[in-house]
Amino acid sequence: MDLFLTDRVAVVMAASKGLGAATARVFAQEGARVVISARHQDALRDTADSIARDTGATVLPVVADSSRAEDIAHLIQTACARFGTVDALVVNAGGPPSGRFTDFDDAAWQAAIDLTLMSAVRAAREAYAVMRERKSGSITFITSVGVKHTLDNLLLSNSLRLAVVGLAKTLSREFGPDNVRVNVICPGYTATDRILSLAQANAARNGTTVEDELAKVGANVPLGRVADPLEFGRACVFLASPAASYITGAALMVDGGMSRIV
Repeated sequence: MDLFLTDRVAVVMAASKGLGAATARVFAQEGARVVISARHQDALRDTADSIARDTGATVLPVVADSSRAEDIAHLIQTACARFGTVDALVVNAGGPPSGRFTDFDDAAWQAAIDLTLMSAVRAAREAYAVMRERKSGSITFITSVGVKHTLDNLLLSNSLRLAVVGLAKTLSREFGPDNVRVNVICPGYTATDRILSLAQANAARNGTTVEDELAKVGANVPLGRVADPLEFGRACVFLASPAASYITGAALMVDGGMSRIV
């Protein structure tokens, strides 16, 4: 299937590893010119070099912290200066800290708001200013299966990712007349560095193996396993691509059937 991404410009935030890196790699495989951001320059450059080497695509790394307004503005401005526009924006950020209600003071809440909600607001603002002039574009927010059912010990994520869904649904209606699509994609358990490190810690504590611990997680998923990051990346790139030209205001679950809510 042709996703119509050849020479399109895709910006993927927080893409030095994990879901962001997998998504950027699939964009590159589909012929897009890709801009990736992350906080740490060395890891970001390594990822950009790896994707470019493996795919032959042009990959531009831009150091940016998703929680900082000025960094997001710089990211979009740099993409436009290099490539002339932004066709697809994938908004991503590391998850806020785990914990329960009594674990967090106002400062912790504010930091999580800047990271999870305001990064989405600011990135959408910057990208929409570019896309509405061309009457074309897509904005895709990476959230979590937690927007369908709350996950234990993830109070901040459960609260703020739902706010991103409300933002996306509203923007899909506001931006629709300008042919700018806005969607949400919701990953379940995926074999990112974070999940693998948790599995390693659990294996050391329980006297098991990483494979054993991943199997325990996968046992709660109808497909019986955690996802490979590229499985998520392919779904995300489709949703962001012109091939999904009549999909907006949607929340796509990529969770192996984990969520019980439609």
